[in-house]
Amino acid sequence: MAAEVLPLAQLKLPSGPSPVTPEQRYWKSFKNQKSHTSTASWPISHISFPAGNANPSVLSTSFVAAAKANDLFAVTSGPRIDLFSIRKRELLKTIGRFDSEAHCGEIRPDGRVLVAGEDTGRMQVFDVAGGSRAVILKTWHVHKQPVWVTKWSPADLTTLMSASDDKTVRLWDLPSNDPTHVFAGHSDYVRSGAFIPNANGNLLVSGSYDETVRVWDARAPGAAVMTFKHADPIEDVLPLPSGTTLLAAAGNAISVLDLVAAKPLRLITNHQKTVTSLALASHGRRLVSGSLDGHVKVFETSGWNVVAGSKYPSPILSLSVITAGAGQEDRHLAVGMQSGVLSLRTRLTGPAAERARAAAAVEAALDKGSQAVDRLDAQRARRKRAAVTNKAMDLLGESVDVVIPSDLSGRRKQKLKPWQRHFRSGRYAAALDDVVDMAAPGYQPVTALTLLVALRHRSALREALEGRDEVSVLPLLRWAAKYMPDPRYRPVCVDVALHLLDLYGEHVGASAELAAQFQALLGKVSKEVEKAQMAIQTGGMVESLMLGMQ
Repeated sequence: MAAEVLPLAQLKLPSGPSPVTPEQRYWKSFKNQKSHTSTASWPISHISFPAGNANPSVLSTSFVAAAKANDLFAVTSGPRIDLFSIRKRELLKTIGRFDSEAHCGEIRPDGRVLVAGEDTGRMQVFDVAGGSRAVILKTWHVHKQPVWVTKWSPADLTTLMSASDDKTVRLWDLPSNDPTHVFAGHSDYVRSGAFIPNANGNLLVSGSYDETVRVWDARAPGAAVMTFKHADPIEDVLPLPSGTTLLAAAGNAISVLDLVAAKPLRLITNHQKTVTSLALASHGRRLVSGSLDGHVKVFETSGWNVVAGSKYPSPILSLSVITAGAGQEDRHLAVGMQSGVLSLRTRLTGPAAERARAAAAVEAALDKGSQAVDRLDAQRARRKRAAVTNKAMDLLGESVDVVIPSDLSGRRKQKLKPWQRHFRSGRYAAALDDVVDMAAPGYQPVTALTLLVALRHRSALREALEGRDEVSVLPLLRWAAKYMPDPRYRPVCVDVALHLLDLYGEHVGASAELAAQFQALLGKVSKEVEKAQMAIQTGGMVESLMLGMQ
């Protein structure tokens, strides 16, 4: 029995350079934006969530499990701190028990306790685990000026740090009424600070408006163990998970500091205005920065190149990439602005992402018309039949590798398009006329390319181009001229153009329209030749420069 004759398979063109990189596609997947405006439009000064502080190698198993199950992130704005649900992105409770503007509301790694400072110099610790209202657990009145930084230790759940406009950095033990260490050395306001990972809570870093970043060691009280001088006030500091590299936002630049070699590694100057906030994403492989220029930029932490970015309508004061799930994958991109607006962009995963993609496909099909809806329904039906078949194969057991259908003749025969019927019957000219008609409904240039390549393989290209009149030659000339600049189509376009010139060049003088179309084709070829010559010259100049730099 003869094998079934299948339709001519359409060519698959190599993909050209995409204007959207995989990294940009990843950050564009943070969609489903939701905004929340703070009371009285207070600026959003700080965003925190506990998973970013947990250190599984130090904390007990129960605390790590509690941190992973935590569903809270804190947003500080004005004299209040709002607690939101990570899963539902809804406001759960508000802490308003402050006498002045609050700063740096930080949730402990176990997700049960929150600490915050305020302009009066007071520090308060709240129980946020249960109930609709937060209960005050501890209050300190030691700082005499505004407290801008409060951070929990990644190594000990009862240890925390604070930094204040009184130019000091202090280390606290939750049960005690007085700080365990006081680090003095800054000569101006201290507005940023953090614990350095992998140091058992002994190393701290602080950034001050005296333009210095200082590293402190609780085991060596006294002066800072390391100091980095900058040209602008320090707005934020962020240690990398390795504990050997430190990032500092000073002015419109971000400095990368090596703590082992005690030297700067890189100065990143991609922002136009002051960088106000730094955060890590993708398990520490990406740095996210926010600036008063309203831009959020994403850097890869190996070469510190910008890989993605977005623009917001107001100056950015705070940001955080909130993680969730057992794998601590990036879930929300939270951005707090000067206008008092909190922007939440969510990256859906698993079944939620599948539902979102299905809804987007339906919406796109409805916009395109009934034919697109029919195609989408057909695709869904095919996927459903394939799922049923796969399930039936699974039921057969592991002893079967391949299932042969019992009736191959029952398959529905594919309906051929007109050009496919012409091609199968050897009417090559008619088939070519069908596929190069750019005004026809459903026209696709790759279909014309597929047919031309097949004709060339059959040595039937000249046969399809011979014996034509002026009316049937012009569409071929227009098609060749249009796709000549595309390198994927160029070889076939050259073959078609040479055949047409050989067959109909002598008739150019008798037809003004034919002459004009040949002239247009010549113009396209000339432009491509000029581009090639310019590329060769540019390549030579670049090669000379590279040799001169060696």
